[in-house]
Amino acid sequence: MATVLKSVSNVRDQVSEEEWQLRVDLAAAYRLVALYGWDDLIFTHLSVRVPGPEHHFLINPYNLMFEEITASSLVKIDIDGRPVMETPYLTNPAGFTIHSALHMNREDANAVMHLHTPHGQAVAAQEFGLLPLTQTAMLVRENVAYHDFEGVAVDLDERERLVADLGPTKTAMILRNHGTLAVGPTVAECFITLYFLERACEAQIMALSAGPDRMYTTNQGVPEKTAMQGSAGLGFVGKTLAWPALIRKLDRIDPSFRD
Repeated sequence: MATVLKSVSNVRDQVSEEEWQLRVDLAAAYRLVALYGWDDLIFTHLSVRVPGPEHHFLINPYNLMFEEITASSLVKIDIDGRPVMETPYLTNPAGFTIHSALHMNREDANAVMHLHTPHGQAVAAQEFGLLPLTQTAMLVRENVAYHDFEGVAVDLDERERLVADLGPTKTAMILRNHGTLAVGPTVAECFITLYFLERACEAQIMALSAGPDRMYTTNQGVPEKTAMQGSAGLGFVGKTLAWPALIRKLDRIDPSFRD
């Protein structure tokens, strides 16, 4: 017998228009993660900070598939992981640890997204990390940090090491033996960074299947040039061009993420 989703009533009436738009964008990101096959049952997590001095942020309800998440079902929690609005849902403790660390300590990290895809985990398990094998990798590689695996991220002490490893300017991270992560000033920019990181990881695993001795190496200076191009244009392209197109795609497929 099919279960019935719990209802969350009148959320839009309880929040500002700015928060509602953030909810719509974050719900869209969850749907896109499901659409691209990057979800991991109900695990992993995407979040966005709600404007205000409290550092509240929105995160997924722990028992919903990503394809089910809506703007209203997102849970707003405080920096101690407690819901600040009535909700019938639980949240993921590991999600709180990772996301609270970055939201609290990087003012530009309004959005934080973390995945456990097979390709991302495979690169995270490789000693050399992300290699400059493709244009996609070169566009983001210089902005990728690394964090050593410490077990399932439920230890709050790990937060300070996550923050230190990401540093003040990096926008992506490979969590060793674990997965991928991106941060950004908006949901759109964060998602596009994560998209490029994931595509780079996928291409790397496919390329290395031929053996590391058969890789083509670009001319000297090309990876650095491509990295500068990525830093200069990736955010704008993602936010202004790709994200609106992705929203239109979701609206054609299933606009219920807006509910």
